Amino acid sequence: MENSTEKASIEEVLYTYGEALNTADVNKVLKVYMHDGIFMPTTLPTATGEEQLKASYTNIFKTIQLNVKFNIEEVVINGDWAFVRTSSKGNVTINATNQTLPEENREFFLLKKENGEWKISRYMFNKSK
Repeated sequence: MENSTEKASIEEVLYTYGEALNTADVNKVLKVYMHDGIFMPTTLPTATGEEQLKASYTNIFKTIQLNVKFNIEEVVINGDWAFVRTSSKGNVTINATNQTLPEENREFFLLKKENGEWKISRYMFNKSK
């Protein structure tokens, strides 16, 4: 596949992930991760593998509702591996209080191509403000 086609496939994974976050869809999140994927969220424990990923995102979605948009800033592809640097901006609603606040993050994704599909292998983010 050409690099432009690979890049488009990778971007589609990230847009799907963003949709999953904004709709609090744990199953959709899991579909874009590798079975041994690792999620390293700011201020929360690292989640490794499908079971921990499911528990982590389930707990997050019980606590907050996101409405964010990803801006893809960099995609670097090397064979079956790619890293992607993004930023996201929008708002977050705290479910317990129904309070809505601005949300802005920087993200780093490591993706791996397996069986012809790009999936998130590692993901971490931090607050940019």
